[in-house]
Amino acid sequence: MNVKIKWLRDQLSSLKMDGMIITNPVNIMYLTGLSEEGTLIIAPKENIFVTDSRYIESVNRKLTIADEIVAYDSRDLDKYDYENIFLLRENVGFEENYVTYENYKKFLHTYQVNLVETEGIIENQRIVKEKEEIELIKKACEITDEAYEYIIRNIKEGMTEKEVAFEIEKYMIKNGADSLAFDSIVAFGENTSMPHAVPTDRVIQKGDIVQFDIGCKYKGYCSDLSRVVFVEEMKEEYKEVYDFILEEQKRMSEYLKEGSNIKTVVKDRETDYKLKNYKIMHAFGHGVGLDIHELPVINAKKDNILKENAIIAIEPGVYIPEKFGIRIEDTYLVTKTKCENITKCKKDCTVIKLD
Repeated sequence: MNVKIKWLRDQLSSLKMDGMIITNPVNIMYLTGLSEEGTLIIAPKENIFVTDSRYIESVNRKLTIADEIVAYDSRDLDKYDYENIFLLRENVGFEENYVTYENYKKFLHTYQVNLVETEGIIENQRIVKEKEEIELIKKACEITDEAYEYIIRNIKEGMTEKEVAFEIEKYMIKNGADSLAFDSIVAFGENTSMPHAVPTDRVIQKGDIVQFDIGCKYKGYCSDLSRVVFVEEMKEEYKEVYDFILEEQKRMSEYLKEGSNIKTVVKDRETDYKLKNYKIMHAFGHGVGLDIHELPVINAKKDNILKENAIIAIEPGVYIPEKFGIRIEDTYLVTKTKCENITKCKKDCTVIKLD
């Protein structure tokens, strides 16, 4: 029995929906384990995965009777009463945050039903991780930790941001990662003032601050880590901001636990920023799982109560335009008493030497 699909069917029933059309590939993977392109249809009588000829063999190799999913090649749908799977039914859910208007019209034409917004029902369920999911994220974090430790030992004089980012990617893939969780951020000196800096041909120099924001995917699950190091020396203006950021992250990890109201915790951190006259450039964190950014968002926009076994990244940052920026980020497991850090590499002030 596919427990996750059974859960979804129960939820749809309670919402008076006769089924659901799922097109978000991350949600499909969560429910089925399938990474192939396609559409998952939770119909009144069965669960259908529609893909195309490029993937049908791969899908059929993965599916078992226990999955309770029937796969169809989209070219063969004329052999199946596809247009009548919702016959005489009224309300069918769809992913309003993912479906394009073009596909919305296509669904209406094909199924002749009332399409109902599902308000992130699957995304909200994904917040709390199962034991297996937690272990996969921990493995992704382990690979990321090792990649960071590797790169700070192997940065050489004359290397560019692009070259350092490439070395990180190579290390991760060689050591078990399936892919990057996101494009690595490696920024030197003045480029660190941009939170999402793209690696350039800028060459590393003595006195630089170096910002890393890296992560990988392991069996579909992500990790997220940000660190800064200092080249040959650490300027006093860097240390003041670094100590502030480190303390803010520590406080958040202590206050965010099962039952915590995210809004309340973040409001306290925003007060600290105002007292220092620092501008807040992005959220203080986010959920991590099959997506690198997923629910919950760690900001003060609405009340949001944390649950045990959520996985979140906490990432306070300060950015001084055209001068420098510092962000420290770790991936955490939410427990009953605190946030448990599952990215383990050191975050004390690190000064590296160029060979």
